[in-house]
Amino acid sequence: MNPYIQRAINYANGVIDGSISACEEKILEAKRFLRDIENPKFYLNEEIINISVNFIEKVVVHYQGESVKAVSLRNEPMKLQEWQIFVVVNLMGFYKTGTIETRFKESLVFIPRKQGKTAFTASLALCKSLIERMSSSKCYIVANSVKQSLEAFGFIRYNVDRWKDKRISIKDNNSEHSITGNFGKDGSFFVQALANDESRLDALNGNFIIMDEAHTMRNSKKYGLMKKTMSAYRNKLLFIISTAGDIPNGFLANRLKYCRKVLEQSIENDELFIFICKANEDKDGMPIDYLSDKTLMMANPSCGVTVTLEELRAEAEMAMNDPQTRMEFFSKTLNVFTNSMNTYFNVDEFIASDEQYNWTIEELAKLPIKWYGGADLSKMHDLTAAALVGEYEHEGKKIDIAVTHAFFPIAAAKEKAEDDGIPLFGWKDDGWLTMSNTKTVLYDDIVKWFINMRQLGFNIRSVGFDRKFGREFVMKMKKNKFRMKDQPQFFWKKSEGFRRIEMKVKNKEFYYAHSEAFEYCVGNVRAIEKTDDMIQYEKADGDGGTQRIDIFDATVFATVQMLEENDNNNSYRVKEFFGMKGD
Repeated sequence: MNPYIQRAINYANGVIDGSISACEEKILEAKRFLRDIENPKFYLNEEIINISVNFIEKVVVHYQGESVKAVSLRNEPMKLQEWQIFVVVNLMGFYKTGTIETRFKESLVFIPRKQGKTAFTASLALCKSLIERMSSSKCYIVANSVKQSLEAFGFIRYNVDRWKDKRISIKDNNSEHSITGNFGKDGSFFVQALANDESRLDALNGNFIIMDEAHTMRNSKKYGLMKKTMSAYRNKLLFIISTAGDIPNGFLANRLKYCRKVLEQSIENDELFIFICKANEDKDGMPIDYLSDKTLMMANPSCGVTVTLEELRAEAEMAMNDPQTRMEFFSKTLNVFTNSMNTYFNVDEFIASDEQYNWTIEELAKLPIKWYGGADLSKMHDLTAAALVGEYEHEGKKIDIAVTHAFFPIAAAKEKAEDDGIPLFGWKDDGWLTMSNTKTVLYDDIVKWFINMRQLGFNIRSVGFDRKFGREFVMKMKKNKFRMKDQPQFFWKKSEGFRRIEMKVKNKEFYYAHSEAFEYCVGNVRAIEKTDDMIQYEKADGDGGTQRIDIFDATVFATVQMLEENDNNNSYRVKEFFGMKGD
């Protein structure tokens, strides 16, 4: 057997049997690889694998850096580690059976910092460019800034300069950073470093695109543009490489959820390669046993080569003793998404509470629960939300349950989804959002939702609203026999609802029917502590920002309504017992 394929198999087996420390996702990846080499739909191109590995190890050299023994790496040959051999065999080797078409069209390599990703990525880019030169290969290195993309470009330029090949020209100035190789009848290649400027991305046409540090992307618009630029090629590859970040509902975090489903075989995508190195997390989203050597090596595949175990231990020790550095350590060394410092909630706590229960909407409608409604109607041209909240005693616990729904005008949906990163169409497909077929949200749609919920069996006692924003909505609700309660948006009034939700979540007594739309809004809440345990909250990015909290806001409204009604009922029962009159 080809020695590099054998090394990839050995690596996969080591991951599975535990001799190589690996996270849950990587174990699934290893099992997928072993299945794939037996799958008749694919074959491994040994010639391309040999060319790729030998090119990287015998032609490419480092241009900066030091080894863990403080020896300069400049001009030293690239020496691929076992995990890198595994990636090369997969990305470069798999072809569709009976064709010369590559299998993988997209890859996600998710690794922490200090793992040698720049040199490895640049080596792959140069190798791919030369292999595909007969198709006039075009490679674009895209990052948040030109300075960042120049890291990989500088590596490629240094190596190309060493060849002294007159057929290769280099432009590296303030206006352009590119390399062009023109070999006549033997093809050509082009490499360029860019910032991820949408106006420039739209005009590209390439077969190999590197998307670096994707964790900063709030939405999938740029991802979509990059996919579009590759439509002219069959043997193409969108190479996404990144560490974790602090946008837990952004593009990369959502892409990782999708990858997990592919690895678990609940979604089939044969064209997506996945390589994930991170710490395992508990149900609250916290790294498990982050001080252990096993966890440190699990997240850092280049441990012992680009970073020492002693360095990682020191970082872990500092994180344990210094809360200021802990989040940075979690995201950049253990590769686990953290919340932005501007946000109040840890979304993983909500998920952990929600996962304790599994009632369907239809099942909830049949439970003996009194439901209280709330609606956030402040922006009829934007995201609008409605909620029902009720309390249910289950297995000795009093569970707060929130059933929420969002509304959005279809005329602006595509633009908002792309520009602001709100997965509106996914929410619609999952049943969490209604798109109004107008330029603004229709009050009729919101009223219809409450009517439908009542018809399903929800015992809706009252609905809270802010008269300032919803006079027409109130009239329509009253016409349909709903009991409406004026509930102005004073922070001191909403604090009780906010604190109630917070307390229930921490006690794992809060269920929101697995709504990802609700999770999205929770992740955008910024809160300021006031006196007497009061709290004032808003969007994390402020009034002019693109984030949304409307569904959470509607849930707070509904929760306040439930609490007030319970207080009123208790007060009435006390007065009745003592024979007192009055409201």
